[in-house]
Amino acid sequence: MPHSTQFHRMRRHALWRRHTAARLAALALFGLPAGAGAQTPSATPHIVSLNALNAGDTAWMLASTALVLMMTIPGLALFYAGMVRKKNILGVAMQVFATTVLVTLLWFVAGYSLAFTPGSPYLGGASRLMLDGVLFSKSGGLVSVSKLAPTIPESVYVMFQMTFAIITPALIVGAFAERMKFSAMLAFMGLWSLLVYDPVAHSVWDPSGWLATLGILDFAGGTVVHVNAGAAGLACAVVLGKRQRWGQEPFLPSNLTYTLMGASLLWVGWFGFNAGSACAADGRAGMAMLATQLGTAAAAFSWMLTEWTLRGRPTLLGICSGAVAGLVAITPASGFVDPMGAVIVGLIAGVVCYWGATGLKRLLGADDALDVFGIHGVGGFAGAVLTGFLAVPAYSGQTASVLVQALGASATLVYSFAVSFVLLKVLDAVMGLRVSAQAEELGLDLSQHGERVE
Repeated sequence: MPHSTQFHRMRRHALWRRHTAARLAALALFGLPAGAGAQTPSATPHIVSLNALNAGDTAWMLASTALVLMMTIPGLALFYAGMVRKKNILGVAMQVFATTVLVTLLWFVAGYSLAFTPGSPYLGGASRLMLDGVLFSKSGGLVSVSKLAPTIPESVYVMFQMTFAIITPALIVGAFAERMKFSAMLAFMGLWSLLVYDPVAHSVWDPSGWLATLGILDFAGGTVVHVNAGAAGLACAVVLGKRQRWGQEPFLPSNLTYTLMGASLLWVGWFGFNAGSACAADGRAGMAMLATQLGTAAAAFSWMLTEWTLRGRPTLLGICSGAVAGLVAITPASGFVDPMGAVIVGLIAGVVCYWGATGLKRLLGADDALDVFGIHGVGGFAGAVLTGFLAVPAYSGQTASVLVQALGASATLVYSFAVSFVLLKVLDAVMGLRVSAQAEELGLDLSQHGERVE
């Protein structure tokens, strides 16, 4: 290499390093992305030394992120696939998998910024569009962090919260299973992620959000994830209408072994969901993990006993559903309740979610195919309210309000249902929501994807 060329490259590299260092120093000083104006300091991402990170917290959050992603793929995909008819196994799994892909890209483009940067009380700002400003400089010894998780890299926090943004719309798939067009599903999921999930997440979890300022407690997403998805699922069931011959003949699950495997993956992955929401490898994460295990077991047990008493026998589908109900209900409470409180939440959740998937479902008359509202909507609402009764102030330094908990869950339910309903009606007018009667009879596997399980 000629010496002059080498000199110029070294000079450009030195200038680039000085420019980068100056930019990072400015970011560190003001806690702002380049070009941003003044922002509310509550959750503004900022720059810290790499030495300020905690290796244990970072390692735990990396593991938690993988666990939560495992909940959706393969956990939720298997859970749902086992409950639909054989001709729709691949269709529902495809919907869950495609939702994962789509929401990942939307989270990169705008989702994270809209949910987790300061803006209005209802929606975040634009400072992290395309994840601009999520920085790491090994040579400069600096990294960006979120003030909501100051001991881990912001990139890890982005990934962790992305897995929540993924599983929430993926849960809705169970409500419209076996009858929605794949193209319409993609359009609805993309719009719902941006117009419903992001505003609700910001309102509850960003310190500047309107529900956060009221003092709502939602440790890991009882309101943001489960009430939100449950209400949208109910809207889908209402707008799309019932499957052909629903209620006239039994729609038997195709493979309950898949459902058991999916429920088991959900249970294990939920430790990342709940204990990971401490954003640290500490005592609160440990208590959240213990509460998750106790609440889940208690709900599975109470659902099993309820079904056994009312129907004369316990079923595998029932105990799996009860476990998921317990996971849902303990989610908002997991970082706030003691072990006894977790058991109480679980015992109540098993009974009320059994009613939600049976009595309430009949009362509403909506074909919520896989009981998204009955389990996630009802369980999330129950868990949110029970958090108000059972939260231990010493765990968080916060005093719970039953009124605020009920208000937050109710507001989320109404907002999610209303916006989902409007989105579905618009999409139905523009492109149609349902497959044809012939395609539904053939099954989504063949009619939508040209594949089938032999």
